[in-house]
Amino acid sequence: MRQSRWTPSLIPADEPTVYLVADDFGKAGRAWREADLETADLESVIQDLLAGEYRRPIRVIAFNTAERRSEDVSEDVAREIQRRCDLQLSDVPSHLQEFVDRYAAQDLRQFCLRLV
Repeated sequence: MRQSRWTPSLIPADEPTVYLVADDFGKAGRAWREADLETADLESVIQDLLAGEYRRPIRVIAFNTAERRSEDVSEDVAREIQRRCDLQLSDVPSHLQEFVDRYAAQDLRQFCLRLV
C-alpha cells in the first residue's frame, strides 16, 4: 500500500489579516492587547484606537499566518488616524497624540512657498 506524504494544513486558506496593538499600562508594564478574531481587522482597530480602547498604544502589528507574513503597520495606522482627525477638523485625541507624533510626524511637515 502506497503512503501519501501530503499532510493537511492546520491553517485555513482564507485566513484574514489580524491586527494587534501593543499597549503601555504604565507601572503595570506593556502587553499585546487581547482581541477577538472578528474584531481584529484594521478598521475595528482604528475605531477602537479613536474611541480610547487603548491606554497608550506603542505599536500595531499585522500578521497573516496563511500568507506567512507579519508587518509593523504603526506608521500607516498613525497616518490614517491623523487623516481622519483632519477630515473631521478635530485634534488627535490626547491618548493617541504620542503615537501619532512618533509614527506620522515626518509626513506632517509643512513647506513654505515663497510668493513671487
